[in-house]
Amino acid sequence: MKRRDFFSSFSLSSNEEQEKENLVRPPYYKDENYFSKQCISCDGICVDACEENIIFISKNKTPYLDFYNGGCTYCDECANICHKNVLNLEFKKNISSSITLDITKCLSWNDVMCFSCKDPCLDDAIKFLTIFKPEILDNCTLCGFCISKCPSSAISIEA
Repeated sequence: MKRRDFFSSFSLSSNEEQEKENLVRPPYYKDENYFSKQCISCDGICVDACEENIIFISKNKTPYLDFYNGGCTYCDECANICHKNVLNLEFKKNISSSITLDITKCLSWNDVMCFSCKDPCLDDAIKFLTIFKPEILDNCTLCGFCISKCPSSAISIEA
């Protein structure tokens, strides 16, 4: 083994651990430990079941959500097709993450007329304090539709 490979192996495992902690998971799992242990031996059929095309497989072979192109409709298809029952309707909940609105990037907060985040919101969870200044309300389900529509990438979601 070359010296570079030896030292890279340490950073790779810490990167995988970091990736594991920062992935947004589908809304149908019990807990991260069970999810990480049981899901790695599957063939990723949940990816194909997702009509919104927001489920991807990570480096450590587990599914995660990426809201770049759309959001989660909570349609249950990924849970219905999961033959390992890691994703299961019994565990259905809102996506376990946090969503933030960076007002320095938000066009509306910077006096530009923009409703790109509010229009696709299925839960009416974005309220404008005035004609400008959107705010994300507590009834947000973290579906992610606002993320893909924001022209300035002001909205982000983190695990």
